[in-house]
Amino acid sequence: MSTSAATELKQAPSLPPRRSAMKWLLDAGLRRNMGLILALALLFVLGAVTAGERFADSNNVMTIVRLAAVTGVVSIGATFVITIAGIDLSVGAVLALSAVWATTLSGQAFADSTSWIFMALTAMGVGAAAGLVNGILIAYGKVVSFITTLAMLAAARGLAEIISDKKTQIITVDPFLEAVGGNLFGIPVIVLIFILAAIGGWVLLNRTTFGRRTFAIGGNPEAARLAGIKVERHTMAIYALAGLCAGIGAFMLMARTTTHGTGLELDVIAAVVIGGTLLTGGRGSIFGTVLGVLIFSTLTNIFTLNNLSLSVQLVAKGAIIVIAVLIQRQLAARQSRT
Repeated sequence: MSTSAATELKQAPSLPPRRSAMKWLLDAGLRRNMGLILALALLFVLGAVTAGERFADSNNVMTIVRLAAVTGVVSIGATFVITIAGIDLSVGAVLALSAVWATTLSGQAFADSTSWIFMALTAMGVGAAAGLVNGILIAYGKVVSFITTLAMLAAARGLAEIISDKKTQIITVDPFLEAVGGNLFGIPVIVLIFILAAIGGWVLLNRTTFGRRTFAIGGNPEAARLAGIKVERHTMAIYALAGLCAGIGAFMLMARTTTHGTGLELDVIAAVVIGGTLLTGGRGSIFGTVLGVLIFSTLTNIFTLNNLSLSVQLVAKGAIIVIAVLIQRQLAARQSRT
């Protein structure tokens, strides 16, 4: 080796050390959400103590995850909305409208003669369209998100009842039920969809320009506008994304049962808030949202196994939401001081 080559080799900057898998996980949010993980572990201990083998059974654990799947996918879309300091009260009604629209007799007949995917695409299309309407009214119509989504909640719920004539719609397309309601590699398909949605949401929020713009708008929309971000267009896209997630949740739910999604918006907002996404915007966590959904699903399962009434469950959920918001206010105040 020549002297000059040896000198260049010595002067070459050393490569940064490769991050270990544990450090990657910590950076991905494990450290920040350690409190939620501890809370979930304590709930599992509580369930095992109060319900015994009925709770600790592996089938029951899979039931908890399966029940969390639909709420989880819808919550991922809501995380983006709340990160920009918005709110979407219409996700439950949009899910109901998407499910009803996709299961009309004509829709099922067309899916039966072509492919069951038509029903899934219909549900996602209806959800995305409803979310897009929300986004246009909020971003360009300058209507407050609370009022806009409250109006969409009423309109979507009413339209769903008109289409279904307030009757349960039975799905007769067997390939759809077998594909979405079945298992793949021993895991329920809806759980796999939840996992894929969570991974996709995490990447979109934390590893893309779209995610960085979302945090920027949530932190200070005027500063984001001055930085060249098209705030209105981005806001519209986020509400459309939330509607799309409600549509995905609709066809996941269709594989299990037909419901109007009543009260889903409460569970979704609670899961996102408990997961650490600030209602004031600028901070959001998909990993935290997933943990929040699992905490709520586990809590509901424990209540059910201990024969607690639905009224008690609602009171407990309301109390948890209030406590989470109070903790958030403390965190936001501490964040503003630093």
